[in-house]
Amino acid sequence: MSASRLAELIRAADSVVALTGAGISVPSGIPDFRSPDTGLWENVDPMAVAHIDAFRRDPGRFWAFYGERFQTLEDKQPNRAHEVLADLEEAGLLDAVITQNIDQLHARSGSRELVEVHGTIAHSSCLRCRAQFVLGDVRARQGVDAHGIPRCDCGEPLKPDVVLFGEYLPVQALARADQLAASADLMLCIGSSLEVYPVADLPLRTLAAGGQIAIITKGPTPLDHRAAVRLDGDVVAELEAVAAALELRRSPPPEREKRPRSATA
Repeated sequence: MSASRLAELIRAADSVVALTGAGISVPSGIPDFRSPDTGLWENVDPMAVAHIDAFRRDPGRFWAFYGERFQTLEDKQPNRAHEVLADLEEAGLLDAVITQNIDQLHARSGSRELVEVHGTIAHSSCLRCRAQFVLGDVRARQGVDAHGIPRCDCGEPLKPDVVLFGEYLPVQALARADQLAASADLMLCIGSSLEVYPVADLPLRTLAAGGQIAIITKGPTPLDHRAAVRLDGDVVAELEAVAAALELRRSPPPEREKRPRSATA
């Protein structure tokens, strides 16, 4: 199946939503989680450093790991795959991006309708008083603490506003993602293994409501056999080909009017 076929599906759909995972950010120099030799968890036990219990038990060890990761993410820039999704939104061809990523690259690329179901590194919060601090302030507070722990004005360790193992996903974000998935004629699943739940249920919501899914990622997924289009090349190259087939331009055309979707569709 080709990028031109996916472009046809996008043109024909009244509602298109993208679901992105770690694979879309790999070309920006951000490793995914489980790839051999390069995955984030290749040499680290996530339960020891990225579980909410680990944060509560030993915030110093937690921040020794996450502080370095956040420093790395601060310097990364969106790649062309992120930009194509922002261009699709500007052109009125994409309703929203639902992302599992915390790296802020979708926001930096210009995506406006963005649902971050695993949170974001943009800020951290105090679990005691709920005060919130932006990333730059958090990094500064970490730098002046003797134990490398960014602390709230009340003295408590700050926790990044990302979903750790052992935590529930943000209720409002998950509800919005579910709503978008259920109303989509087409969901673009990009750079995701579609194995991490409950987010992996979202393409099933689209299918159950009568919509279609397209999968653009390297490696197999459990839903490959149900995809209307399956592209397994480099995510940047594949999305650039889709953009070319759509003759996508940075200047958006007039916003298209959406037809109401039938309840039985």
